[in-house]
Order: sequence, then C-alpha cells, then structure tokens
Amino acid sequence: MRSLAVTSSLQPAAAAAAARRRPRASAYAREVISQCWKCEINQDQPLGNSLRIGHSQGSLQRHGSKNFLAAAAAISVEQAEVSTYLPKGDMWSVHKFGGTCMGTPQRIQNVADIVLGDSSERKLIIVSAMSKVTDMMFNLVHKAQSRDNSYVTALDEVFNKHMAAARDLLDGEDLARFLAQLHSDISNLRAMLRAIFIAGHATESFSDFVVGHGELWSAQMLSYAIKKSGVPCSWMDTREVLVVKPSGSNQVDPDYLESEKRLQKWFSRQPAETIIATGFIASTAENIPTTLKRDGSDFSASIIGSLVRARQVTIWTDVDGSYFGANVLHPRTIIPVMKDNIPIVIRNMFNLSAPGTTICKQPANENADLDACVKSFATIDKLALVNVEGTGMAGVPGTASAIFSAAKDVGANVIMISQASSEHSVCFAVPEKEVAAVSTALHVRFREALAAGRLSKVEVIRGCSILAAVGLRMASTPGVSAILFDALAKANINVRAIAQGCSEYNITVVLKQEDCVRALRAVHSRFFLSKTTLAVGIIGPGLIGGTLLDQLKDQAAVLKENMNIDLRVIGISGSRTMHLSDIGVDLNQWKELLRKEAEPADLDSFVRHLSENHVFPNKVLVDCTADTYVASHYYDWLKKGIHVITPNKKANSGPLDRYLKLRTLQRASYTHYFYEATVGAGLPIISTLRGLLETGDKILRIEGIFSSVVDEAKEAGYTEPDPRDDLSGTDVARKVIILARESGLRLELSDIPVKSLVPEALRSCSSADEFMQKLPSFDQDWDRQRDEAEAAGEVLRYVGVVDLANRKGRVELQRYKRDHPFAQLSGSDNIIAFTTSRYKEQPLIVRGPGAGAEVTAGGVFCDILRLASYLGAPS
Repeated sequence: MRSLAVTSSLQPAAAAAAARRRPRASAYAREVISQCWKCEINQDQPLGNSLRIGHSQGSLQRHGSKNFLAAAAAISVEQAEVSTYLPKGDMWSVHKFGGTCMGTPQRIQNVADIVLGDSSERKLIIVSAMSKVTDMMFNLVHKAQSRDNSYVTALDEVFNKHMAAARDLLDGEDLARFLAQLHSDISNLRAMLRAIFIAGHATESFSDFVVGHGELWSAQMLSYAIKKSGVPCSWMDTREVLVVKPSGSNQVDPDYLESEKRLQKWFSRQPAETIIATGFIASTAENIPTTLKRDGSDFSASIIGSLVRARQVTIWTDVDGSYFGANVLHPRTIIPVMKDNIPIVIRNMFNLSAPGTTICKQPANENADLDACVKSFATIDKLALVNVEGTGMAGVPGTASAIFSAAKDVGANVIMISQASSEHSVCFAVPEKEVAAVSTALHVRFREALAAGRLSKVEVIRGCSILAAVGLRMASTPGVSAILFDALAKANINVRAIAQGCSEYNITVVLKQEDCVRALRAVHSRFFLSKTTLAVGIIGPGLIGGTLLDQLKDQAAVLKENMNIDLRVIGISGSRTMHLSDIGVDLNQWKELLRKEAEPADLDSFVRHLSENHVFPNKVLVDCTADTYVASHYYDWLKKGIHVITPNKKANSGPLDRYLKLRTLQRASYTHYFYEATVGAGLPIISTLRGLLETGDKILRIEGIFSSVVDEAKEAGYTEPDPRDDLSGTDVARKVIILARESGLRLELSDIPVKSLVPEALRSCSSADEFMQKLPSFDQDWDRQRDEAEAAGEVLRYVGVVDLANRKGRVELQRYKRDHPFAQLSGSDNIIAFTTSRYKEQPLIVRGPGAGAEVTAGGVFCDILRLASYLGAPS
C-alpha cells in the first residue's frame, strides 16, 4: 500500500502548526488509498486549491471548492470562522421538491417561481435528484461492479440529461459554471466507476458517494435559476451539515447535536436568506458520505426543518395532499418535526389551487368524534405472516421470547405481533425476503416441540400487506374498530390478523397484498370522503339501461349532496361497443361517447376494467340485458367482490343448481346480489316476500298478473324484447319460478305447466314482426272466450300461481268475478296477491305499473341505492 504524502510550501513553524490543526485521514480515505489511489499535493500551490488524485486508468481533477478528496478522503484545512449567528424560528419556511417536481427544465423553473413567490423572511429548499436520476446512478454502480462495460454509456446518458436540462434552463456565465462543474464531476465519477469495475465490488460508502450526485446537480441548477431572477441564493451540500448514524435494517438516525453545530458553521461561512440544499445525502460522524436511504429527501426536509425550528415544512408532490389514501409520506418523515410541533403540509405542485393536507398536532379543543379520531392510514407491502401454533404453548413461560429471539438471531425485522388470549398461537409479520430464514430458525429452535406435538405447526403465509389506522384516542372512542372492519368487510376483504396497542394511536390489520389498495380506498373513503363511493358498470344501454343512465345523470348531484352517495359510472357496454373511464363517464354525453369514443365490446375486458380499478373501493355491475350469456357470469363477478344488480330474469330462473350456487355465495359473503326488478319492475314484490318470510309469516299462495295487452305494450316498450315470450307464458313462468324459489321451493322451469296464448299456427313465425302482423287474424277465438266470460259476469286473466301448499307452480288462463281485484287492472298494471297465515282471509295486494322502461329502470335504481345503504350510506 502506498502511503499518503502531504507536503506544503508553508514556513516550517507555520507548517508545524498547520499540521497540528489538520485532521488525520478518515477511514474512508484509508479505504480509497487501499484501492491503490495515489494522492499528490503540488508544492507550488496552496493546499486548498491544487489537490490532485492520480490513478493508472484516469485522473480526478479538483473542481471549485468541492473536490473528490474532500468528499471521499475527508481531508480539510480548518478555515477561519465568521461569527454569524444562525437565526431560528418562524422566520424560516422549509420546502421540499421531489424528483417529479424537478423532472424537467420547465418544472425546475416552476419550482424557482414557487420559491420566489414565498414571502417568508428566510427559505430553506430541499431538492431531490431529477426524476429517474437516482435509479440511473444506482444502475451505474451495479453495472460497474458487475463488470458490465455499458456503465460508460450509462454515465454518458446521465451527463447528457443534465447538460440538456442546464442548457434549457440557464444561460451565460451561470451555464458555463454549471457545465464546468458537471464535466468535472462526470470525469471523477468515470475514474471511480473504473476502479469499481476493476475491483468488481463497491462498498456502501462508494455507492452512496456516486448516487448522491443527482441531488448535487439539481440543487445547483435550481440555485442558478433563482439567482437569474436577481435574488441572492446559496446552495448547500448537506453532506457538510447532516450527520447520521446507522440504526440497522437499512435505516439511519440523525445526530441532531452534531448536525446543528455543522449547520451553524456552514451558515457562518455562507449566510443567506434563501438556501437550496440537497436532499437524500448526508455524512457519518467520520465524514464518510452516506444517504438517508429511500424516501430520504422528505426525511432531509424534516430534519433540517427541526434544526432551524421552521414555521412549517411543505412537501411538494404530484397529488392533492392525501387523496383516497395516496402514498405520500414515509412514517419516519414525521419524527424530526414532531418534537418541535412543526406542521407538515403536503401540496400538489401541479395544482396550486388545491389547499393540500396539513399534518399537525391535534388542536386542544378538537372533539374526540370518529372523524377527528382517525387521522390517516398507512400500508406496508411485501410482507409474510408467520404463525406459530400449538396447544403446548398455553401457560409455558418463555415461548414468545424463544420465538422472537429466533427472529432476532437471523436479523429479521418483526413489524407486527398478534397473540390470542388463549396463548394457543402467536403470529407476526416480517418482510417477505426475510421469512425463509425466520422459518428455518423457528423449525430448528422448536424441533423437539414439533416432534413431540407440543407445537402443531410453524406456518408461513406469503403475499401479505399491513394496513394501519393512525390517530388519537382510538381505543377509547367507540365505533372506530367497528367502522374500520365494516368498511373492509363490505369491500369483500378478509382480515388475516389484527393488532391494537394500548397507546390508542394505531389499529393494524394484515391482509392479502392483492387486496391492499382496495382496502386502503375503502377505509379512506369511509372515514374521510363520501360515506359511500360506488363505481358502476352498465351492461346493456338499451331501453332500460339507457333510461337508467339518464336517471343517474339527473340524480347524481342530489345523492352526493344530500345522502353522501357518490355514484360513478366508469363503463358502459352494449353488444357491439363499450366506453370505459377510470374516474367516471360524463353522463351528459354518454350516447355520443358510446358512438364516437368507444372500443369493441368485450365482456371480459369490461369486467376487468371495473375490478382492477383501484380508485373506488366498491364496485357494482348492472346487467340491463335479457341475455343468458351475461347472466351466466354473475357467480364469477360476485367471487371477484363485484356486486351485481339486474332486471334480467335468466340467472334466477335458469338451472336450479346454478341458482343455488349463486345464492349460497351471496349469503356467505359481503358481496350483494339484488334483483327486485326481475318480477315486478319497480314494484316491491321480492322485498315484500322477503319481509313476510323474515318476520316468520308462512306463505300459502302467490298469485299474480304479470303481462299486458300485447299491441299497446309493444308500442310503449312494456313487453319482453320478443312479445311471444309474454304470450307463450315463458316470461310469466320465469317470474313464477323466481317467486317459488324465493319461497323455498326447489323447482326447475320445466316443472311449471304453462298455458300458451300463442296460436299453434303462429309458433313457427321466424320473427317477432311477422308474429305481430299475423296475430290479429286469430282475434275471433279470443273474442269468443271473452264473450263467454262476460256473459257469466267474469273476466279473463292470464296469471302465474305459486301454490306453496302443494309445492307447485303454473301459468294459466283463469276467469275472475268482476269485483275481484284482478278484474280491475288497466294498462300496464301488474297485481300480485300474497295469501299467508297472517293474510289468509284478505290477501296482501301489491299493485301498480309493472312494466315500462321508466319504472323498470327506477326499480334497478332503487336496488343501487339499497346497495349504497348496505355499504354505509345513511338510510
């Protein structure tokens, strides 16, 4: 190993004094030297201006006041300090701008404009590297230590990105200075990466030194952009100020006392009212460059805000504060400012009119109601749940200690613990990448207990996430847990494990990772936004579906304002085309959108669009078709957690086994299936029947008229798409089957004898139009039957009957006396009579319009609102 030789042109006495003041080379410097670097100091120049580091593969040239050895070897000459006091307090505002905010020259200029527009007396601005640059720098180190020559090309891409940005943003002397610095930095990085390439290895400190350059360059560009407007501005390399120490698990803790001393020293040399500081990077106590790890720029802002006792810290990002649980802050970001009660404000740089979200100490006079109690939600992904279970654990001291000692021995980070009061099991969550080692350690530690049966299993459940509700006084505020778990259940999300501490600050649940985003949306919506937010997909925008869309358009604003129900139609699909939207179709022009901005209809793609939408936690498919193929998918949709509402009779009157399977799934889950409009359009037939059954009444007979005068009904849109379904009795038979099955009878459609009203000669008609043209020629027969009934003081009615006493159903033509309720119908009215144990002498009658687009769509709309009520909307 070569020794480090430092010579000086100082006089002997002065040189000796300087040598006593000069610190020794740091461990990082010795590491650099051990990589065969040769350091030479030119005797003819002052020490601080002529440092050169030579290497056989290239050279590192000093640039400005920053040089590689100052950062890498940490050798410095103590300078005379100017006694300038660092003011602290409300005169400071701290802003942090992330990589997206600094992503382009125009955005950097926008950041400069925001800084210039802040009227605070003093401003400290923390910036990240330009968008994607940190990943590019990590990639450089990875390529170099993998001995991949393409690191050279990748470094050129980094250089070109920043050179192009600077040329767009700066000009004149500022541009020249920045490009000179950039050239010098790239030259130094090229030499260092070459050394890493030769060694085939990069220590963490080498990697951190390389990666931190993105922040250096963005801070310099922003400072020049602000100076261009005539405002004095300094930029700070926070490696000179922030001191941190490792705390394990890829984390660091700030050394506040040392950082405060260094900040005072830095400010004494460069007092300024506007300071641009690098985020993400820092130094160890030995002056070795390091980073604050991922999400470190937010952490930098919080630490610096605490050091200057700022009025507030503003985190600028690309969302309007906290929207539907958007991922904004790492929890540790809040720690430094908490002790000084400094608020953090989250703002959207791309929507300056939005007020954002403020995170601060709870006001003393704030009530402990539910809305005030829960403040935020946080999630952690890529976890595994470890479950240690066995009857031999109960009452055995030291079992839990042994479990967590085993986890500690393999360096696992236990994130959450849950134990049953019976002591029968203990489960805990660890990062998924650590669970294999934990499982192995536990099997070794408890080998004898497992063999003897005292422990039944050590189980690993992968693919988990944690969702935590964070707030104040949650344990002592009734209803918080109930609302949390109710919101999850109604979003069809299963909870694997639960933990709540006595501190009242946190309720934590473990979920499947695939459910995590949906869970976050569900609880965030339930606590902070509309009580019920519902994404709606409409299949079949024909007569009924189109009318429903118009009704939704007219009523949506009223529902949102008066009932806290936010209905968003995010997809409309016809038989040929469909139109999809992530946030909601404009219902004022849905017909035009379906015609001009549609894509080919595909049922699978339509359902996938709804189910994979993470903006809205609750989703419902409304099938307004009469299609058997569409109805055959209900079971799969319910399994996916999508609610189903329909006037389509095909599913409930189809094969009995499919119907029973569908209803079993519905009853076993929080996914709802509503079909009121299948029998009586807008009439409350199904709900009335259920009310009777659920209150213990016994149904004896259900009898009803479900069809209309064919010609008039066809013109008005009252009949089935093919009027032969009405006259053949098929449609009535389907309604009879639905009511019979709701009443507990297990009947197939083929079990229902049907008196068809279609003349034998017309049953072979090829189309509905042909049928309607030929039908009048058979009026004579109907006239004869009608006349006979009238002569007897009766009327003819086509009825469906559910005979519970004999467990049968039928569709038939019957005569009724003129004073019978069934004899007094007109137009499209339907009438249903329920004869029950309670209503035996006088049947319960439900009567009203039972067909037509308006009332059928209205019945479907009522089911949508009933679903909203079940999901938490006020009733």
